[in-house]
Amino acid sequence: MDFNPYSILAGIVFGTLGWGAFSYGKRLELWQPRAIGLGLMVYPYFIANRWLLWLIGTGLLVLLWFFHDE
Repeated sequence: MDFNPYSILAGIVFGTLGWGAFSYGKRLELWQPRAIGLGLMVYPYFIANRWLLWLIGTGLLVLLWFFHDE
């Protein structure tokens, strides 16, 4: 993990949103938001490039938008 401010901010932002998505999926017993939330919480530890970090996080959030259940 790279400890520059952008990586730390991305980890906090996407980790918090991932925790929310995971708890949302757990509460409604949906596996898609739960898996995407887990991915959002874990992936910042493995990506060092800051542009790729923000791109993957944004992509996962868009994916979450399509797989939420109303």
